[in-house]
Amino acid sequence: MPYVDRGEARIWYTVQGTGFPLLTLAPGGMRSSVPLWEMAAINPLTAYAGQYQMIAMDQRNAGRSAGPLESGDPWGAYAADQLAVMDHLGIGRFLVFGCCIGGPFILKLLELAPERVVAAVLEQPVGIIDSNRELFDTVWKQWGEQLASKRDDLGSEQIEAFATTMWAPGFAVSVTRDQVRSFRTPMLVLPGVDEHHPTETGREIAALAPSAELLEPWKDPEHLPAATEAVGRFLHDHTPR
Repeated sequence: MPYVDRGEARIWYTVQGTGFPLLTLAPGGMRSSVPLWEMAAINPLTAYAGQYQMIAMDQRNAGRSAGPLESGDPWGAYAADQLAVMDHLGIGRFLVFGCCIGGPFILKLLELAPERVVAAVLEQPVGIIDSNRELFDTVWKQWGEQLASKRDDLGSEQIEAFATTMWAPGFAVSVTRDQVRSFRTPMLVLPGVDEHHPTETGREIAALAPSAELLEPWKDPEHLPAATEAVGRFLHDHTPR
């Protein structure tokens, strides 16, 4: 089985196809795992199959991956796992495509390893606004209950410390507005249209990042085929030759 061990964490990943590497970070919140790409309006694993070396992974404590809860820096721990997978595969620079929680994952990668990310697509990134904070409290509590039922080594206090630290910030959660202003990596942002993925968060990310483009409307059936093609062109145009 394809696993990467990083400290006490064990991260499951999969690779398909050949070409320039494209790291995909699946939707599903804290349950982010490869099968949940089937929920996405644009699933890069199928939409752009055969065009890239597609790397997908189950995030820590989701799907087939597991590890300790690093409450001191939750987003940094996830990013370190993602980079460990790429290191294991001998991949230096790569494209990245993230949906839902994949948005904050990408932004953290741009903070920690901007030299490695060639370009990024953020599909309906999650964000915290005044009207949805309680919603995310519910999300992490449900995730925590499920995790605790499977793990004798994790108590409710550890889970709460991790999750509250992870979701405490506002805006794009994993980074600040000033950090987004500093990112020079080309980005294509497809804002969400629901409570978990606030439209205003996606628009603000695109407005703040100097090299970001905004794509909307995109998600309704009328616009989705053209949007899928536009994302494909963005990836193609930013793939090193």
